[in-house]
Order: sequence, then structure tokens, then C-alpha cells
Amino acid sequence: MSATVPGGARASAPGAVVEVRGLAKRYGDEAVFEGVDLEVHAGEFVAIVGESGVGKSTLLNCIAGLDTWDAGTVRIDGVDLGTLGDEARALLRREKLGFIFQAFHVLPHLDVAQNVGLPLLLLGRPDAKRVDSMLAAVGLEGFGARLPQSLSGGQLQRVAIARALVHRPRVLLADEPTGNLDPGTAARVLDVLLAQAREHGTALVLVTHSEAAAARADRLLHLTATGVA
Repeated sequence: MSATVPGGARASAPGAVVEVRGLAKRYGDEAVFEGVDLEVHAGEFVAIVGESGVGKSTLLNCIAGLDTWDAGTVRIDGVDLGTLGDEARALLRREKLGFIFQAFHVLPHLDVAQNVGLPLLLLGRPDAKRVDSMLAAVGLEGFGARLPQSLSGGQLQRVAIARALVHRPRVLLADEPTGNLDPGTAARVLDVLLAQAREHGTALVLVTHSEAAAARADRLLHLTATGVA
């Protein structure tokens, strides 16, 4: 199976925070996607849509340097991920990226404040005031001492958003962040996500099946299967 992002081959503009050129990913002889070009600027919200199986989550993982690719380049804030080793990629992710997973990945043995503050702790910059401010921004003021198992799905997703944004990343990648939520909760979560990204000038890339979420993007890119390799 191969896939392309139609209209993605724009000339690179100065200041792109995310820049993907000619990206291809294969599993054996089968192409997951190929020829993918994408750029995202500070404060821009780009949604990636497409049918299941065309590699949307895989593309997001490649942009984050969590997965490898077979051709092309990925640059984050001007840094070519292909030139970095595993440790350097991890350090770049820690500093410049926020990632929101569909399954939340909130640590059950840590309370809400500890979960949200983890990126700052890993950077050696613990900041309880910023954690409290971030919790208030996502509507969880006063929830810091609670454990994840006492929260609803919508609340857990807001914890994941707060954790992804607390260190003010240059890039925020979100994989179906509203996929497990009811429409009302999904809309509120997206409100928070978008407001925070706009406020801090974060480049937001969101993979989604939700028409409501995609409709709010500055730009919509379709990842489409074009055949079997």
C-alpha cells in the first residue's frame, strides 16, 4: 500500500517548525506511505485525515522520531532527525515536542500533578507553579493530588494535554486525541488543546477521524491509499 499527501509539495517557507520532505515508510516490500511532503509553522493547526490503515499514526511517529523511515527527511525546528542518534532524538523530543496519545498513557502510580510535571522534571526544571497554571488552563484546578483512576476519560485526556504542553514545546503531535470521547467532551478537549497551542505559538499536528476536529484546522491534509506495492 502506498500513500501520498495531495498538495503537500509546497515550496518551503522560512520558519517552518515541522518540515517533512519526500518521506517514505515500508514494511518489507509493502509501502505504508511514500512521497509525503509537509510543513507546519508556529501557531498553525494542521489536521491529517484518511482511512484506517494508510499510515497516519505511523507518519506521526516518524515526525516525532519514534519510528524510522526509508527515504526522505524530517526536520524539527531546523534539526534533521535523520542525522541524530537515539539519545539525541530523545533529548530533542524531551525539549521540543509534546505528544498526546489516544490511550492517554497517564502513569497510574503518579498523581495528576506529578504526571503533568513529568516533562519539566525530565528537563531538570521542576516548576510547581507552572503545573498548577497548566491544570487550571485545562479545567483541572484542584485535581493535582488525585490519582488517575479517579478521573473520567475526558479528564484523563486533559491531563495528557496538560502534560504535553507544560514545557511549552515547539511542536505538539496528537494522535486521535478525541477518539475515545463523547462529542461534548471532545469539543471541550479540542477547545483547550487549540487555545493552548495558539497562546504559545506551538505547531499543532493532529491525526483524526473526527470531521468536527478536522473542520477547525487551519489546513487539512488527506493521507490516501493509492494501491498495493
